Amino acid sequence: MSAFGDLGGISPHRVWDAVVARAVEGEHVTFAVIELEPNAFVPEHAHENEQLGVLAAGSMRLRIGDEERELLPGGTWSIPSHVPHEAEAGPDGAVAIEAFAPARADWEALERLDASPSTWPVRSGRL
Repeated sequence: MSAFGDLGGISPHRVWDAVVARAVEGEHVTFAVIELEPNAFVPEHAHENEQLGVLAAGSMRLRIGDEERELLPGGTWSIPSHVPHEAEAGPDGAVAIEAFAPARADWEALERLDASPSTWPVRSGRL
């Protein structure tokens, strides 16, 4: 197995309705590009994984615990383990780049979609 790959060739996980993640897996960390369709809603949830991110494109409202922000490209966040959080993409959708530790082993059970590069925002000119 090669240490190199291409993000457009990774089959995305359907994480929520209208939300997919293309994940690069390490032994202890998951690095992911998260694509949210316009107005996609991620309901409140929490997990053991620490989650760090940056908004690469679009806009997003993010609530972490009791704090809420409207984010634009370049906005960052840090979500500690077990802290409830939710998100909603803006009218043009959003693309987030996130790292999770420990790795998101739970994503292996999720539905995988076609890895067609035409659906990836960088290749389609959205990022």
